[in-house]
Amino acid sequence: MTESLPDDMADVLALVLDTDDPAHVALRAQIPHVRVESRCGCGCGTAYFAFDACGIGPAPTGLRTVVAAERQLRTESGDCPGEILVFAEGGYLAWLEVCSWSSETEVNLTAARRWLQLSP
Repeated sequence: MTESLPDDMADVLALVLDTDDPAHVALRAQIPHVRVESRCGCGCGTAYFAFDACGIGPAPTGLRTVVAAERQLRTESGDCPGEILVFAEGGYLAWLEVCSWSSETEVNLTAARRWLQLSP
């Protein structure tokens, strides 16, 4: 069952794919065409995507599955409780992974969005 991409997830993707690198530019253009196919059951925010190409070409990331972008998360106090990884497969957005490195700080999509907006 697919669902529309939530605004917070679209924001996190755009914040992580924030460079002028040609792969990032192409992957950002795909965001409006991505749907959530499934989610991790733990509540972290990790999501796997379905993609409707609609004439959108692949990003120059190659044919294999790659980490297309990653950003460490920094809290207001400067701690680094986790990271966000964006995966592409065959040049198309495949999934967004929210990784926690801390048992003391809850890392989820809402927190990641806030922290990414704080950091340059």
